[in-house]
Amino acid sequence: MTQTTTDRTAGRASGAVVPVLAFAGIVVAVMQTLLVPVIKDLPQLLDTTPGNATWVLTSTLLSGAVATPIMGRLGDLYGKRRMLILSLSVMVVGALVSALTSDLLLMITGRTLQGFAMGAIPLGIGLMRDMLPREKLGSAMALMSSSIGVGGGLALPAAALVAQHTDWHALFYGAAGLGVLAIALTLLVVPESPMRAEGTFDLPGALGLSAGLVLFLLPITKGSDWGWASGTTLGLFGAAAVVLLLWGVMELRLKAPLVDLRTTARPAVLFTNLASIMVGVSFYVVSLVLPQLLQLPKSTGYGLGQSMVVAGLLVAPLGLTMMFTAPVYARLSAKYGPKVTLILGLLIIAIGYGAGLGLMTAAWQSLVISVLLGAGIGLAYSSLPALIVGAVPASETGAANGLNTLMRSIGTSVSSAVIGMVLANTANNVGGVEIPTMHGFRVSFLIATGAVAVGLLLALFLPGRRPSNQPQLRAGSEEDAALERAEQILRGFRGRVLSADGTPVARAKVTLIDRRGRQAGATLSAEDGSYTLTVPDPGSYVLAARATGHAPLASTATHAGDEQPVDLDLSLPGQRVPA
Repeated sequence: MTQTTTDRTAGRASGAVVPVLAFAGIVVAVMQTLLVPVIKDLPQLLDTTPGNATWVLTSTLLSGAVATPIMGRLGDLYGKRRMLILSLSVMVVGALVSALTSDLLLMITGRTLQGFAMGAIPLGIGLMRDMLPREKLGSAMALMSSSIGVGGGLALPAAALVAQHTDWHALFYGAAGLGVLAIALTLLVVPESPMRAEGTFDLPGALGLSAGLVLFLLPITKGSDWGWASGTTLGLFGAAAVVLLLWGVMELRLKAPLVDLRTTARPAVLFTNLASIMVGVSFYVVSLVLPQLLQLPKSTGYGLGQSMVVAGLLVAPLGLTMMFTAPVYARLSAKYGPKVTLILGLLIIAIGYGAGLGLMTAAWQSLVISVLLGAGIGLAYSSLPALIVGAVPASETGAANGLNTLMRSIGTSVSSAVIGMVLANTANNVGGVEIPTMHGFRVSFLIATGAVAVGLLLALFLPGRRPSNQPQLRAGSEEDAALERAEQILRGFRGRVLSADGTPVARAKVTLIDRRGRQAGATLSAEDGSYTLTVPDPGSYVLAARATGHAPLASTATHAGDEQPVDLDLSLPGQRVPA
């Protein structure tokens, strides 16, 4: 049987790889909601103003947004496992810094380092693509993608319990301990992927993207404090537009950019990323509204009067349902495709928020809302990496999923800013304290419903036919797996690597290079010298073969797509080139 790089790596990957990577994703996601139970107390705890205290949350968001696409690209170039461990290590250092201080500046520094770990999500998805057999990939990526919501949902009750019964710094000691455990498990269980992208790291591109993201996200997160029409807010938005435009022009001129904007412009990638923003908006609304509604005193006439811990427990099913949705997604996606499951997830989210408009009068109703929204968000989140992975070359998986995770972060940032503004503008002043109103909660749910409607519209524009390099199966059986592999072969090149005397060459590295000189795929030949390589798009390619003890070999070949027959018996007899 022909073995690709993924096949060989999968043989070394144990069954514990998926839960270990998912656990790492959950640990990283915990950082996003770790301080939610003590948000209102942060000014007092840090001896600062409410405006300054918000930087403890904003810094994590900004660093996570910046680190996500950068770590994805570094993983493609230098090893995804290596960068995953680096991300988790930086998070542990940041957690310890925060655990040992009550100084505002040091706390912000620690929280910035914690946000750096958000790059672990796309790195985990990339490792799964490189290591797992096709029949297991769908549910694994779904679980990894959902870990963002799972970690956030489970962190709420746990953090509330800790904050209510012990010193709040214990939250960071716990986070550091979880990070160390995730690093240890990754070192023990997860092998490094042999897949590498060609080229070097685009440092100017990384600096330009970082500057543009900070300039864009900063006024989003601080607009309510500064004023949306203030010179500072508008000036930063204008500067972000200029920087990102110049960055895009620069990226288009590079052979090995940080983000391949041409790939990003493909409909399957573009509309998936835009829909991801809407899913991010819808996810964060429930996280902002339900805990406040549950904890407001009953004397307000609509508050549910629950403790911090009980409120967290009632919202926790949001994350648990997302986790249990992963295997359901795998079956649905295998039968109908990730586009259909994304649409189905968005429809369930819309139903959840629509029902939520009338389910705000009892604590148990919050449980119903959490389960409904968890199921919908779980399906939607699970669909996103499958759509991205199916539309980009294997060598760009980390960077592409990093960009997709960034889109979700932008969605949550926009949601936080808009919902915060709505709740503030509709609040009642009682004894000098601003109390959110039921009207504000319902307007927030309507905004989430509107975001979901936009997401549904965007999802309808996704290509209905799975792209040629989509690694998912239509079903989970071995027969369908074999059928899918056969279809993949018909969409690429196959042949044998032979020595000068016609002897098969095993374990030769065969690299597919596109017209721009970039790696579009790579594999190792089997014991009989055979190999297969799928192509991202029809066109001209160079197939280069290299093996120990043999001179390197290169040959040009053209793939005409499904419409025309292609010679698949390529044995690399082309021109010899210097090593």
